[in-house]
Formats: sequence, C-alpha cells, structure tokens
Amino acid sequence: MDIKKFKKSDYKTLAKYINPRSFDNFDTFLESLPQNTSKTMLMIAACIWVCAGALGLFVTVKIQDVSQRSVELKEASALLPAVPRIQDKSVSAKEVKAFVDELQKTYKGLEIKGSSSNIIVSAKSTAMFSQFREAIGHIQSGGLGWRVNVDKMCVGKECKPNPLAASLKINKVSVEKE
Repeated sequence: MDIKKFKKSDYKTLAKYINPRSFDNFDTFLESLPQNTSKTMLMIAACIWVCAGALGLFVTVKIQDVSQRSVELKEASALLPAVPRIQDKSVSAKEVKAFVDELQKTYKGLEIKGSSSNIIVSAKSTAMFSQFREAIGHIQSGGLGWRVNVDKMCVGKECKPNPLAASLKINKVSVEKE
C-alpha cells in the first residue's frame, strides 16, 4: 500500500461507506438488481453461489472427518505399550582379559586367547573334545548379561592347524525403553 496515496485519500468518502445509512443504499442496489441485469447473469451468479456453498459444506464435512480421525489416532497411539529396545554393546577388553585368565587356569590343556570382544578356544588334539565343550559352555554362561555368538567353529581331523577351534563373539545385552 502506498503511504502517500493513503495520506491523500478522502476521509469523507470513507465516512460515506461506513455510515449506517450506507446499508440502505446497498439494500436499494440489491432490490434494483433484477431490473438492471439480465436473468442469465442472475442465474450464473446463483450457480456460483450454490457451488461455493456446496464446496464450503464439503470442506466442513471433511474437516470434521479429519479431526475425528486425528482423535482416534491419538487414542490408538496412547494404547500402544512402550516396547523396549534390545541393543548389543561390546564388552570391555579388561573384563574379557580377566575372564580369559580365569579360563586358562581352569582348562590347562586348551589354548585360550581373548581380544576386545572375541575369545578363541583351540586344542591340538580331538582327545580334548570334552574339555573343549566344557570351556565353550563356561564362556556362554560366563559374564553377567553376556550374549555369546559362535563366529567360527571347526571340529575334526580335517581342521587345520588345530582339530578343535572355536571363535566366540561376546556382547552385552542392554534393554532400553523408548
């Protein structure tokens, strides 16, 4: 809007449109409208107003439907339980090292090595199978919250260089609420 034009505007004209008697002028205009325009123009205007009314009714109904669905969606999401998320976390190398040292004292015939999250158990002979099996069972029930997965395992005379070898991957299980 142009400020200069606004300052130059005639306030008397504005007062004429705001005047309570201006409604009488509008009423007179509407009463004389059928005489001043053709029937075709009135029908076109009526059709436009009917279409606008129908569109307004349609929009109102759809808005009510959308708001009702929104309420139902909020109610349904409120009923969903909080599902915990299970996540694997690596075990500290210090904890694995202490556990491997304990295993080496218990199972002296086996070669047991531990790194950050892996423990490798191997034996030079298949005669050590029972001790090998017990060591793997011990590892699986080893630490608090440990989750032990067999990464690689080879048992038999065809396995080189050791006939008994297993690589176990260790993680801790943590349950977090969302």
